Amino acid sequence: MSVRWAARPAQPVNSWREINRVIDETFGLGNGADGWFDRAWAPAVDVTEDQKAYVIALEVPGVKPEEVKIHLDGNRLIVSGEKKQEVEERTDRLHRFERRFGSFSRTFTLPDTVNTEAIEARTQHGVLTLTLPKSEKAQPRTIPVNAS
Repeated sequence: MSVRWAARPAQPVNSWREINRVIDETFGLGNGADGWFDRAWAPAVDVTEDQKAYVIALEVPGVKPEEVKIHLDGNRLIVSGEKKQEVEERTDRLHRFERRFGSFSRTFTLPDTVNTEAIEARTQHGVLTLTLPKSEKAQPRTIPVNAS
């Protein structure tokens, strides 16, 4: 019997995605995961940065702005709230239930470059956007060269 061997190109990015997916599914860390903690719900988050600010965008569809709490504790930013289940009188049986409800909390450790006095929060179309401006000393600046 002969065994045919073919070299596979290394795909480190896809490999890490697969490892993350397995961990998320196992421990219920991802949205929609059916892991051990499948009752847990945490909004998906994107964190971006430009020269002037960090931006944190959280998906919170169905959560009213007044049901979201944002706390700053030292260098930790804590976003918490609750997505309440809509209770409707149903005459039919429920066959599939995938939407998640309940309390959530996300904590972000902020770098020293954030101007905590100027943090802004807004919500639009189910996305909570936090803008964390960088302090003046963190802004890039040009230093002129003087001739002597």
